[in-house]
Amino acid sequence: MAEGTITNDSSKGDGATEIQNNNDCINSTDNGTNRITIKKANVKDPEIFSCLLQPATSDSDRDYIGIRRYLLARKAESGFHRRLDWRCNGKGYVAYRNYIRRPRNWENLQLPSLSSTPGNSGRWISTPSPLSHLFEVESWNSSSRDLRSGTLASNHRTSFSSSISDSDRPRRRGVEPAYSFVGMHCIFDQCKAAVLKFGHMSSDLLAYGASDGTLTVCTVSETPSVMKQLKGHSKDVTDFDFSSNNQYIASSSMDKTVRVWELSKGLCIRVIYGVSSQMCIRFHPVNNNFLSVGNANKEITVFNFSTGRIIKKSVFDSEVTSMDHDHAGQLIFCGDAQGCIYTVSMDSHTGALSRSHRYRSSSKQKCPVTTVQYRSFSLLAGGPVLLTCTQDGSLSFFSVALEIQGYLTLRCSLKLTPRIHSIRASFCPLLSLDKGEYIVAGSEDSNVYFYDLTRPRHTCVNKLQGHRFPVIGVAWNHGENLLASSDLYGVVIVWKRAKTS
Repeated sequence: MAEGTITNDSSKGDGATEIQNNNDCINSTDNGTNRITIKKANVKDPEIFSCLLQPATSDSDRDYIGIRRYLLARKAESGFHRRLDWRCNGKGYVAYRNYIRRPRNWENLQLPSLSSTPGNSGRWISTPSPLSHLFEVESWNSSSRDLRSGTLASNHRTSFSSSISDSDRPRRRGVEPAYSFVGMHCIFDQCKAAVLKFGHMSSDLLAYGASDGTLTVCTVSETPSVMKQLKGHSKDVTDFDFSSNNQYIASSSMDKTVRVWELSKGLCIRVIYGVSSQMCIRFHPVNNNFLSVGNANKEITVFNFSTGRIIKKSVFDSEVTSMDHDHAGQLIFCGDAQGCIYTVSMDSHTGALSRSHRYRSSSKQKCPVTTVQYRSFSLLAGGPVLLTCTQDGSLSFFSVALEIQGYLTLRCSLKLTPRIHSIRASFCPLLSLDKGEYIVAGSEDSNVYFYDLTRPRHTCVNKLQGHRFPVIGVAWNHGENLLASSDLYGVVIVWKRAKTS
């Protein structure tokens, strides 16, 4: 069939929609009948093509199946076109998706009044009308289960250092207004982002690595755009880091290579080949000529950035999955696939490494460490601290004794729902001397959660709803007014934080 049509005939009582063939559309009006003529286009993506051909189940909604296939076919082939640019009949992608996910009785549904509390701060709500929720609000992405129930998720009581559910509803009393968000600043969906990070001392420079081996560099200024797409890795980008002046990016990959990129030219200037998958990477914070890389061969290797030659190595008990430096570059903190946390002393002049301490979890189940993040000061510990996150959902908060070569003391821990994917967490910006200690983490229920580690109960203080798939990465910009989150299927959302007095 050379072309197809979508006919919405108002003479039919149920507003039935006939859909034939999908792709580029042209709108026209004929005798009160809205007709969208669709020209057939070549579907190059096999995943989209399989979605278009999938049969409808007997209990499925015909409108849902039809419009879903229509949206998939209309998805831009170019990686530089975002879903927000898509328009049909004056409405955008999100408005159509919200319509698809509407409850059966959405016309008569009385939606609750959702004020701008931290529990709802990731949503933009302009009017209480159901039509406005489904069509006028382009940036509201709350889940359909909240609409069907008419309430927020059930409140599962939490306790300090105990197991809690990711779906815990933030408690309305005592919520933290500083972590309210006015909505989404921008959205990128060029590729399946696995790890993301803002540039050093930069509020606008954002980069994210993908499972297809690409590294995308964006600007999130007033006019967000993709600056460079760095291609060279043949497998997943596992980690990357900016140099201190943001002129270079060093990336590690499952393809056993480390690549160094010059951002101004978008070129790979050096490739370092290894014998196993490269899992994590960091520039030295003081001497940017040192590049530390953790790999699946149970090693941390220090490379010379200028020559690519190996300077020093240190061997561990299992593959090194995550790492971070202290602010002075004298210590490396790393986690392995068995859940152990190591402190490694490093000479800033020679690059020599020596293991100082090891913290072994008391848990019987050994899970990979997905996050190791150092902070030079904490209100809770009164000094430097370390945040770790493991794949089984354990968040741990350590105080760091720099005078004893980085000895770690566990101050508190939080047990979340076990994860299937490698989900990361991050410190939140410090608020003031009388506020708590906050962290933000992704989850497999597609939400972004904020936790206050100083609370013995009701630890979850906020959540952002907007993703449809497990959220695996989170990162703050330098100005601390933007939070970026990425999900399993490639959508990167940059959230804009509400201004506080």
